[in-house]
Amino acid sequence: MSENSNQFLDALKQMQGVEVGDIVDVEVLDIEDGQIDVGVENAGVEGVITRREYTSDRNADLRDLVKPGDKFKALVLRRAGGDKENGEFFFSVTRLKEREAYDKLQKDFEEGKAIEGTVTSSVRGGLLVDVGTRGFLPASLISNRYVSDLKPYIGKTMKLKITEIDPNKNRLILSHKDLVEEEREEAFDKVASQLVVGDVIEGKVSRLTNFGSFIDVGGVDGLVHISEISYKHVDKPSDVLKAGQDVKVKVIGIDNDRHRISLSIKQTEPSPFEQATANLHEGDVFEGEVKSLTNFGAFVEVADGIQGLVHVSEISNKHVDKPSDVLKVGQAVKVKVLNIDPSDRRISLSIKAADSNASSSDSNSSRPRRSRNENSVNKKYMSDNDNGFALGDIIGDQLKDRK
Repeated sequence: MSENSNQFLDALKQMQGVEVGDIVDVEVLDIEDGQIDVGVENAGVEGVITRREYTSDRNADLRDLVKPGDKFKALVLRRAGGDKENGEFFFSVTRLKEREAYDKLQKDFEEGKAIEGTVTSSVRGGLLVDVGTRGFLPASLISNRYVSDLKPYIGKTMKLKITEIDPNKNRLILSHKDLVEEEREEAFDKVASQLVVGDVIEGKVSRLTNFGSFIDVGGVDGLVHISEISYKHVDKPSDVLKAGQDVKVKVIGIDNDRHRISLSIKQTEPSPFEQATANLHEGDVFEGEVKSLTNFGAFVEVADGIQGLVHVSEISNKHVDKPSDVLKVGQAVKVKVLNIDPSDRRISLSIKAADSNASSSDSNSSRPRRSRNENSVNKKYMSDNDNGFALGDIIGDQLKDRK
């Protein structure tokens, strides 16, 4: 057999040794529009690499990326169609990189490691991220908060966790939210271990919602519910607070299971009750306005928004069936403070005890001795709200009176 025949057979064996799926060493022979002509080293096999199989940049000029003589590894994709005497193949660099990336990502996934990726673009429902291969970051997994605008994330490098990986389907689902939650839990444990319910601390308003304000306390957000912002009615938190504002808050609850800290702004200040009763003492006599009437007594305004109860037995030295028989809403009456209960924020008042026209002897002889039950009723219905009692309590006391 001639030397030429032996060379042909050797070349044929080498060519037949290149199989689809192999990783081979190739050398750049020429660069044309949209493709790179390459030859497999020591194999006598030639083929092409299209632009999309070399780079993910669809607008890239291949002449800026490679030059004749460059050598690198490529994945054998498939044989070229048609009758090709030289048995050309299509090769891919991007898919080889993806395969290598998937091998590493699979290991990271199994070990639960965090990875880094760069957001390349936004698509419907999320972001595309380059992590050596293309991964998808759903909008719902970007943050532990709702994200409506995806554009600010484009070009940003993010730490991510792999939630799903399937190389065969070229499927890679990523999450940034999982890392945020893990970091939040760690930060919560650290901050919560240093706090005790009742502590008053400094914080900064991080964000506002319709239901309250989130306050940053040492890197963790605690919630001030809208009802805990002020003793006055607040329609919207943004009416009285703004992001970045420094505030003093009181810790009113720590939920370790749900990683939540409940805070209050209003409880760091004296309550309206405390302000109103600061200069009020048992035995004081003053004039107030009847704000409402019930079957068990009359509520009289002590200060703006603060009311005390004149029990029906304290309206007059004479028997009174119903407070409305002798009093009316809006009427000015002189009352005497019988009791102030700061813990329950209740004030017991008496009209008959404030009656300067009644002699002490008359009072002593005609005023019945206050029973323990009446004292408890007075304390029970004192409130700094107009409706400082429950319907069940009212009915219950009426039933007691009928016995």
